[in-house]
Amino acid sequence: MNDSRRQFLKQSAAAASVVPYFLSSQPAFANASANDRPRMACIGVGSQGMHDSGQHARFADIVAVCDVDANHAERARVAENIGRGKAKAYSDYRKVLDRSDVDVVSIVTPDHWHVKIAIEALEAGKHVFCQKPLTLTLEENQLVRAAAKRHPDRVFFIGTQQRADSRRFLRAVNMVQKGLLGAIKKVTIGIDGSPTGGPFPVEEVPKELDWEMWLGQAPLVDYRARRCHYEFRWWYEYSGGKFTDWGAHHIDIASWAIGQTSEGQGPVEIDGSSAKHPVEFVDGMPAVDDSYNTSHDFSVKCRFENGIEFDVTSRERNGILFEGSRGRLFVNREKITGVPVEEDWDAGMYGREELTELYKGKPHEGHWENFYRTLREGGLPVSDLYSHLQVMNTCHLCAIASRLGRKITWDPKSERIVGDDTAAGLASREQRKGYEVPRV
Repeated sequence: MNDSRRQFLKQSAAAASVVPYFLSSQPAFANASANDRPRMACIGVGSQGMHDSGQHARFADIVAVCDVDANHAERARVAENIGRGKAKAYSDYRKVLDRSDVDVVSIVTPDHWHVKIAIEALEAGKHVFCQKPLTLTLEENQLVRAAAKRHPDRVFFIGTQQRADSRRFLRAVNMVQKGLLGAIKKVTIGIDGSPTGGPFPVEEVPKELDWEMWLGQAPLVDYRARRCHYEFRWWYEYSGGKFTDWGAHHIDIASWAIGQTSEGQGPVEIDGSSAKHPVEFVDGMPAVDDSYNTSHDFSVKCRFENGIEFDVTSRERNGILFEGSRGRLFVNREKITGVPVEEDWDAGMYGREELTELYKGKPHEGHWENFYRTLREGGLPVSDLYSHLQVMNTCHLCAIASRLGRKITWDPKSERIVGDDTAAGLASREQRKGYEVPRV
């Protein structure tokens, strides 16, 4: 290891533990010179993983790629914008974490693998970039939070890129936080419904895929192609359907805007009584194993202690509608609309200063740039672990209330479902032996 890179890593570890609102006048980030570039391992290099790896390669040297699908790993290894034929390919992420020359890991696996790999990466001394949604269960939220607090010198970044969109989402957040819409009464969060499909046939496991490893903590089941790779999203065994897939984006922006992303905050009542699923459920569990099972039709009402209501729904257009006592606005990835926007109610109140505040004291820049700046300068990134976990509480609660088809009560301070033993039982999962999430 050369002296320049050794000094960068020493400084980044020390800087990561400073107070969250650390301000720096240095405009540079981690790739200021070739010798400053950290070394990264990309764990999970399917479609999203290939995209993320290509972005990371702008700032870091990709020295390892890993995937339980050998075809994916080899594709990333030889890709000119990722491994360039020089990175080493692995099928077992544990061998990657054993490498002392790996500084940062990117985790873009199916959701049910995120937390186990992330905690073990922290324990191995690595910085972590993990795609959303970070967690599979409410319990995992608590486990990974504890692990991150145990390693305050490590940067932990979440792939919620909407937090970097200054033209739309950040402007909406600023308008709400500045009180320009008046008191917020209701937020409608359109996240679409999951696709329906099945029954799907049992098939032979492709020779390039380690199916048993892919399943990880989830139950050992027969291989069906539509359970695997991108399609895992539509099975509660591995994901939360649209509640976590799109909810991790839109519920995030809504919660940030109304100031509900700190520990002890969150909804107190979640009503999933109108949700529908493509298969029969018994006590919150799908009764068949050959079809997509996440909710395709829902309107989940989340009530907060301050009276604000979220309507997390598949029945409205994709995006977020904020309704306040003075005005309303709608925002999604294509536009931001409403009288407050058209009449520029935020004139003189949305600029560099406001963006720096939203960025926790750092200058506004791209999603990836903010991660690598944080590696160099310390503090919290804009897409931080702690606020994301509060959002994931809401996402998982929506899924649980929908799976049971009823109203549940949540104590955000103790982080427990109260008065409903069946619902409380869905806060965690039985994990297959050998694949348990670490408790540190």
